[in-house]
Formats: sequence, structure tokens, C-alpha cells
Amino acid sequence: MQMSELGQLAKALMIFGALMIGIGFGMWLLSKVGISLRPLPGDIIYRKEGFTFYFPLTTCILVSIALSLALSLLFWLLNLMRR
Repeated sequence: MQMSELGQLAKALMIFGALMIGIGFGMWLLSKVGISLRPLPGDIIYRKEGFTFYFPLTTCILVSIALSLALSLLFWLLNLMRR
């Protein structure tokens, strides 16, 4: 039995929502334990009188890796559901 395109989209959105809830819960849990995710080693911070420049290089790389893994998992799960 083939699932309609709307049904597939709904399933993908529910999986994505569950991932976002999991990430949010993890971040909330880290904040309760007292672990700060900022600034990470490798983030660029330049402070001068009356001026601060912050570029979260390491944070960007980690977020990119996490999103790549999450999307790969999502597409893998969707591919399994289609079979």
C-alpha cells in the first residue's frame, strides 16, 4: 500500500519535530547541569573598547555536522518506511 505524498510529508515533519524536541531537551538538560555551549574553543572573539566581534567558527562546524547527521538519519528512516 503506497502512502500518499501528503502522508509522507506529514511523517517527515513528525520525525523532524521529534528530533527538534530531542535537541531542545538536550540543550535544556545541559543548561540545568551548568554546561555552557558558548564560547567553544575555536570560536573567534575580538574585543576592543566599545566593540566586540564574535564569530562562532567551532559552533558553526558542530551545528553543520549535527544537522548533516540528523538529516541523513531522517532520509534513511524515510527510505526504510517507503519499502
